[in-house]
Amino acid sequence: MAALEGFLVASFLLSCLTSTSYGVSFSSLQKTIVVSASHQQGKVLKAGEDKITVAWSYNNSFPAGTDSAYKTVKLKLCYAPISQQDRAWRKTEDNLEKDKTCLHNIASRPYSHSNNNISWTVERDVPTATYFIRVYAYNSADEEVAYGQNTDAHKTTNLFQVEAVSGRHASLDIASVCFSAFSVVSLIGFFSLEKRKAKSSQQK
Repeated sequence: MAALEGFLVASFLLSCLTSTSYGVSFSSLQKTIVVSASHQQGKVLKAGEDKITVAWSYNNSFPAGTDSAYKTVKLKLCYAPISQQDRAWRKTEDNLEKDKTCLHNIASRPYSHSNNNISWTVERDVPTATYFIRVYAYNSADEEVAYGQNTDAHKTTNLFQVEAVSGRHASLDIASVCFSAFSVVSLIGFFSLEKRKAKSSQQK
């Protein structure tokens, strides 16, 4: 009997672990949030410089109260399919715990039914790629329960490009020039000193 009870307990724990380890699936979420992002069509945004304004609100075509469990929203910068090709570290997965589509956080805010917007400067560590914006709604347990995005289901419309920081800065270039000039002056001074020493020893 004890062995049977132990087996049942173990089976129950295993089933719980199996059910919870998968996490929330993207396909289970309702698209109840309307998202828009203001960006000039065709303009490439520069990381660390350019801004993008994101607005979001509840889609009132859904029944009233659908959003009653929404507590917070998190805005994400997400890779478009064209920038995911041959990059496994950006791969889209239905399991949101494993999904790598939206690796860059923009902001987190308490949930509000309407009139939400934020102006965000593209961060310096954002790599060169094509992106879209997605907003997730979370419940009190910090689990995703709904979403919205500024593109279509195939993630092909309203996309925008970001150009990463080149890694070269004016201050570094100036420092490099100054260091080079100092090196040249030091080298000339060294040879002049050695020449004087040699001439002095010959005169002795």
